[in-house]
Amino acid sequence: MDNKQAFFDKIYKKLVVSCQALPHEPLHSSYIMSKMALAATQAGASGIRANSVEDIHEIKKVTDLPIIGIIKQDYDNSDVFITPTMREIDLLVREGVDMIALDATIRVRPDGYTITEIFPEIRRKYPHQLFMADCSTLEEGIQSEKLGFDAAGTTLCGYTDYTKGVKLPNIDLIKQFINHLTIPVIAEGGISSPEELKEVFATGVHSAVVGSAITRPQEITKRFLQVIED
Repeated sequence: MDNKQAFFDKIYKKLVVSCQALPHEPLHSSYIMSKMALAATQAGASGIRANSVEDIHEIKKVTDLPIIGIIKQDYDNSDVFITPTMREIDLLVREGVDMIALDATIRVRPDGYTITEIFPEIRRKYPHQLFMADCSTLEEGIQSEKLGFDAAGTTLCGYTDYTKGVKLPNIDLIKQFINHLTIPVIAEGGISSPEELKEVFATGVHSAVVGSAITRPQEITKRFLQVIED
């Protein structure tokens, strides 16, 4: 069995937990993220999505679950920040992750290219690396499959200017991905409860990623406080 098939078999109909904390957040620490990943592993997660080479390096010390790796990097000239340039991809490949996720929206990237212009170059440079397309619309998902991505996710729905305000998780978009794409669809974005996760898996999606609802206590706390305040 090749690595690609093995990866997708491991996460099939199972949960991937996103363990991330940005610099301004109280849990920002590679050590803490490794403990988050260990806790998710012990609870039965099938994979980890992680941000930064430093976090991934520490996470690999405590779990052998497959990793979807990203690098969030802000550039002044673009709204694209999830693995936005070849530099971030090079770093992730050198660190070694099972799959690299990157922004696959129609937006112009920091290097001045669109995903349709740059991904063929990325694929030529790393023909054996698995890549996940983080999308916000069906059109971007279809485009990603044509470009040769190995999987497509609904990750950025609600986070682009042209999808802001959409109710998440976007079950309709997930269904559209499943109906129009032949590559595995990974649901991600706004899944905030076990009930919503059950609804997501009922669509027939290959796998799903949950992050904030599990690994961001400040967001979880806000949800509990909102009940009191209401």
